[in-house]
Order: sequence, then structure tokens, then C-alpha cells
Amino acid sequence: MFCKTSDNLNIYFEVQGNENAKETLVFLNGLSQSTVSWILTTPYFKSDYRIVLIDFIFQGQSDKIGEWRSFDTHARDVVSVLDYLKIDKAIVAGLSYGSLVAQHLAINHGNRISKLLLISTFAHKTPYYDAIELSWWRALEFGGYNLMLDIMLPSVLSENYFLNPLIPIDLMKQTRQEANEDKQALFKLMRATKERIDYRPELKKITVPTIVIQGEKDLLLPVHMAGEVAKAIPNSQFKVIPHVGHTLNLEAVPQMVAIIKDFLKQ
Repeated sequence: MFCKTSDNLNIYFEVQGNENAKETLVFLNGLSQSTVSWILTTPYFKSDYRIVLIDFIFQGQSDKIGEWRSFDTHARDVVSVLDYLKIDKAIVAGLSYGSLVAQHLAINHGNRISKLLLISTFAHKTPYYDAIELSWWRALEFGGYNLMLDIMLPSVLSENYFLNPLIPIDLMKQTRQEANEDKQALFKLMRATKERIDYRPELKKITVPTIVIQGEKDLLLPVHMAGEVAKAIPNSQFKVIPHVGHTLNLEAVPQMVAIIKDFLKQ
């Protein structure tokens, strides 16, 4: 389904799960992911929650036109979907890029969130992160998404995943490449992160119950970066999943789901 953003672009979303559920659970995608990326996660929640999946502008089936969008604008787009569906308040779970949107959503539209889950997240950059970001940018610039993905995967998947892949690496590459043929759309998405300043001071304003979930072997965002997020948000919880990397909705679904369910019961 589609609805309009505040600037009249088409944003794609899906509604799954229990239509009569009292609570809505919104999942927000990583950088080059789409709604399909939650296919292993959503079955665990379909009986108890109404589930909303969203492709940000420049992702998946949403429009890929216009100028780059800040995370504030992406957050406003999420509110447009909630308004369209007449959802006053939702549980929001964002992974990586989606976790940054969720942070801005909690700051700018905190009255629309009942609980906040930040998965594989960060709020500030380090020289190490800047080096990885530059390598992705250059790869996309000179070799397209194919080269970017080759460089990206060792940063977002752990060594254990390469040894025992749930989805074969070649198949994963093929699927992701088909979904990310528009490299200008990826540049516009990446621009939001590139231009983002240290957001840790803002996180102190978050008042909703929050949990930060991180993979122990995340090379892109080491545990200490997520720890800074948890430290900045008052009364937040911090959980580290051993032996896994960055893309928790692929390589650590059962562990991630167990933590989420325990948090939602509290």
C-alpha cells in the first residue's frame, strides 16, 4: 500500500499480523534493506501485534525522486504512515539506518511512541566509522552497488555467518543488487548519515521506555558506540548478543526476538 508524505511523495508500507491487536509494532529498515528484510522476524509477532513495515523514501517500493532527506524528514514520513492508518501510538523498532530514524522520531514525535527499540545503533561517529563510510561511498561512486555490497558485507555480517550462512552469500548479493539498482537513491539515503552531527546530547530528551540491542561482533558499529546511545537515554536498557554482527534481522533472529519479547512484556 502507499500513502503520501507531507511533500506529496509516495511512501510504501505493509500491514501484517493481528488487525484486532491492541498494540502496533513498526519495523524500520537498514540502509539498503526493504520491508522484505523483516520476513524472518515478523512471524514471531503476528499473533499478538498489528505490524507495520515501511520503505523509506529512496528505499524499496517508495518514491526515489527529490532531494536527499534528513532523519527528521524520514521521521516525519513515518508519522505520515501512522496518520494514514489512524494509529495514535506505536512500538517502534529500527535497525541501523532505521534506528537513527527511530531516534529522531522519539525526539520530534515522542507522543507517537509507546516503546522504542534501537537495534545496531549509534549516535556519534568515530574515525574508524568515517573510514568505512568513505569506502562505501567511493565504492558506490565508482563501481555501483555491486562493488559497494562486496565491500559492505564483511562489515555488516560476522565471520560466523560467512562460515554458516542462513541465506547463501551469492543469493543474498543477487537479491540485494536487484533491489538497489538506483545508486542515486542510495547516495541520497547515505547523505543523511554523512551530514548528521553528534546526536548524543539530543538523546537525553527521550522519555519513552527504550532498549538498545547490539551484536558483539558488529564491525561497522562496535559495541561501545551503541553503549553511548544507551548511556545517553535515561533509564534505557542495553543488551549485547554474543558472537553475531550488525545485521541482526538476518543472523540473530531468535536471539533478537527473545530480547524484544522480554522487553515488551515489561
